[in-house]
Amino acid sequence: MIARLPLEDADIVEQIWSLQHQAYRLETRAVGLAEAPPLPDTFDSIRSSGDAYYGVLSEDGELLGAAAVRSEAPGTLDITRLMVHPERLRQGIGFSLVRYVLDNHPEAKRFTVAASSQNAPAVALYRRCGFVPGETVRSAAGVELTLFRLER
Repeated sequence: MIARLPLEDADIVEQIWSLQHQAYRLETRAVGLAEAPPLPDTFDSIRSSGDAYYGVLSEDGELLGAAAVRSEAPGTLDITRLMVHPERLRQGIGFSLVRYVLDNHPEAKRFTVAASSQNAPAVALYRRCGFVPGETVRSAAGVELTLFRLER
């Protein structure tokens, strides 16, 4: 089951931070980076980010996957993070989280997300959910990112 994650819960924030680091290490290897640039997030920056987090928790409370969203403009919702526990990949968690975000924000007419152009599973996931690739940009680490959007 997917639910909004309470960022006032220290255990949840710690699990988000940990999951983000695990997923990030996996992605940096997948896109061919020899060394992962450090992630700047802290527990406090996650709490104060302004993002709404949604997650899939196991029966014993372990965070298996999470998505974060933010609205920077009326009618637009940005998916700022999507992460799945490395041991839970290819089980539909990422797809379920994206679908949940799309289905539970009727006020949004446009959705955006960025993914490494070399991350074939992420690119396929966003396309499967109806996102269309747009422009590409380079991250600070030199990774090519594709900006995806979905209009409804």
